[in-house]
Amino acid sequence: MGSAGELGKFAEKSARSAFADGPRLLADIGATHARFALQTAPGVFSAVRVLKCEDFEGIVPLLRHYLQDHSGIRLHHAALAVANPISGDFVRMTNRDWQFSTDAVRRELGLSTLLIVNDFTALAMAIPGFAPADLMQVGQGAPAPNAVVGVLGPGTGLGVSGVIPTADGVVTLGSEGGHVNFAPADEREFAILQTAWREWQHVSNERLISGPGMEIIHRALAERNGVAAPARKAADIIACALDQQDPLCLETLECFCGMLGGAAANLAVTLGAFGGIFIGGGIVPRMGEWFASSPFRARFEAKGRFSTYLADIPTYVITAPNPALRGVASILAEHLRGRSGANTLMERVQQLRHTLSPAEQRVAALVLEQPRLVLNEPIAEIARLADVSQPTVIRFCRSLGFQGLADFKLKFASSLTGSIPVRHSQVRFSDSTHDLSAKVIDNTVSAILRFRDQLDVRALDRAIELVSRARRVEFFAMGNSRAVALDGQHKFFRFRIPTSLYGDSHLFRLAAELLQPGDVVIAVSNSGSIAELLEAVDIARAAGADVIAISNSQSPLARKATVCLAVDHAEDSTSFLSMISRILQLLLIDILAVGISVDGQHGEAQDIEQRRLLISHLDS
Repeated sequence: MGSAGELGKFAEKSARSAFADGPRLLADIGATHARFALQTAPGVFSAVRVLKCEDFEGIVPLLRHYLQDHSGIRLHHAALAVANPISGDFVRMTNRDWQFSTDAVRRELGLSTLLIVNDFTALAMAIPGFAPADLMQVGQGAPAPNAVVGVLGPGTGLGVSGVIPTADGVVTLGSEGGHVNFAPADEREFAILQTAWREWQHVSNERLISGPGMEIIHRALAERNGVAAPARKAADIIACALDQQDPLCLETLECFCGMLGGAAANLAVTLGAFGGIFIGGGIVPRMGEWFASSPFRARFEAKGRFSTYLADIPTYVITAPNPALRGVASILAEHLRGRSGANTLMERVQQLRHTLSPAEQRVAALVLEQPRLVLNEPIAEIARLADVSQPTVIRFCRSLGFQGLADFKLKFASSLTGSIPVRHSQVRFSDSTHDLSAKVIDNTVSAILRFRDQLDVRALDRAIELVSRARRVEFFAMGNSRAVALDGQHKFFRFRIPTSLYGDSHLFRLAAELLQPGDVVIAVSNSGSIAELLEAVDIARAAGADVIAISNSQSPLARKATVCLAVDHAEDSTSFLSMISRILQLLLIDILAVGISVDGQHGEAQDIEQRRLLISHLDS
């Protein structure tokens, strides 16, 4: 446990990046377990807790039980990932006897925003943010850039989804692919299928490639092998196989992993998933390293004429804890992004309500109380329920700035579902100066907002600490990145930090050979693969200096650095001028500068006060 001063500093930094409208409630609710967290700032999760669903009669008692420990917190926004297809307001869960209305739950908890999304849609949304440490690769293959990704995972059921890159960001698939027909690959699997047929006329992948399915496989193999074995739960089968080397349980796991490999291969060829197949769910991570040597990968590649096709596709096990919470946080952030104070259209109606006429206020009351009904009903029914005329409904919509009811419903539907895409538009040769200006600004703003939500706060803290106590700072950068380094040199020099800039690859090595412990190199590079720069970084590290990389998180430079401040915005810098990436790199320099100015741990009090006076972001 750190000192009181260290804890106070951490609390102060967390408070600076905390959401202005308070924590956000996140949940991943499966058939067996429900995982909860409060997100207090981008990338910051607290009060993580796992509850058993069987202990509660419905979703509202479950949510209230978790929230009873946080009664002093006022929650405005929440997002729940549910193991169920999501269509409309009413949700009836497949693997648990729960049903509920999204609007009813929102009103019950007094929330302004409540999003309900499929659990594997949330997991898919988390994939772009995973670091190498969050994954275990199984077999060979490398992901193709900007390629489709497949996601599946066995738990109580079998979740399936995908991630499709687009010009606007990514699209996640709300799939129920776990319910495709199971296809046996050999006589043993056919015997298992025959056992399952005794219970169900239709046997899907989910019936066998899941926790309950593993139990059926165990029973079927015991019968096939003529072995007397007790009925076991999936967790017990895994434990007996890996800890006790029980032959029947080991065979069950091998068969299960082979089936999963076949399902993963089918998903890969269906989607063309050259970005990789990612395995989530609650079962496979329990197998640990054993899964890497299981029949999974061999079965994945056993596709006859398409074996070579599949051999190039990487497969990964998601090892990060509670990964769906990250995805549902991203979905909620995208929903709220770009609105002052994170307001939704519902909050806008609430704020403008007092400016409306009495008749329009009755329409506003209906919208606030029964938003889904307003979204789905025709104008005549809306007017009847609000006790107003149809023209009054139109006037209400126009008072909010919409052309009419259809326009209002379109924006309102996006507000309720969280499906608003990040705005990104290609500039056309036919665009006017006004249009191309708007598109360039919109594209940059959307990239900045994405960048904001993906910031690694711990890496920034480490970088600020290194620069604050540095004996001297040297920038290494070439080409377009040199302008970013020059900006950093000017800012840090004004903080009285000895700072220099090298923009010639021939000087990188000479400068690096003069470094000592306590010196810091800030290397700026879009590609992070310039040979002379990488050689200089190796020399600097060997001399005891620290290196801060501002680069792609997957670049060689990022791997060599003490800390990487990642800029993962994709731009083809070999053919085009890097524009948005340069803006994001400049933002990192600004964040470092502001962080140094408020860091009271290093330097004299007079110097710190002088630093603060140089920063326009601060209230001096």
